[in-house]
Amino acid sequence: MENETFDKGRVIGFSDAVFSIAMTLLVLEVVIPSYNELNTQNTWVILQNRIPSFIGLIISFFVTVLYWISHMRIMKFVSNIDGKLLWYNILLLFFIVLLPFSTAFYVKGFTSVGPFAFYCFNLSAIGFFNYLMNVYVVKKEKGETGITPILGRYFKLRALNAFLIWALAGVLAFVIPLTARFLFILLFIFEFILKKYYTKKLQK
Repeated sequence: MENETFDKGRVIGFSDAVFSIAMTLLVLEVVIPSYNELNTQNTWVILQNRIPSFIGLIISFFVTVLYWISHMRIMKFVSNIDGKLLWYNILLLFFIVLLPFSTAFYVKGFTSVGPFAFYCFNLSAIGFFNYLMNVYVVKKEKGETGITPILGRYFKLRALNAFLIWALAGVLAFVIPLTARFLFILLFIFEFILKKYYTKKLQK
């Protein structure tokens, strides 16, 4: 049983389903206005009251998209799925499933430190298992499925970037909460820098 492998197509299909369901559930946290609310408040006030919900939806949706793209990218280079990789994937999906809850928790306590820190640690946990998956696949495949040393470093740094930034945001939330809430912007800045740098490296 030590060398047991699992059907790659089923694992990827199941993972895609979990990602898509979690992303869809995020919108349910944007509360639909009641009949009374629609008749007593104007549209702008109704939407304004839901700004925190929309912020949570937008950030969580696009961050999840980035993780999904990362998942697709690394799985393309997997020749077979063994038990260790399967469990890394399962743990990654667990924290993906938790994201609609942590987003709602964050939105309901939008100005509080605790809910935001919990949200950050949820995202950092996704980043952590995504990083472990990338490290394991790069090491396991040893370039046989097309992962060159340069490409492997790029994958690992991208994954590490997301993990560290969300973990740092969760810690800084207790010290400099306002700065912590905007730290996620670094995700996209570092991603742009890494992509530009490694694209040049790969073209050489």
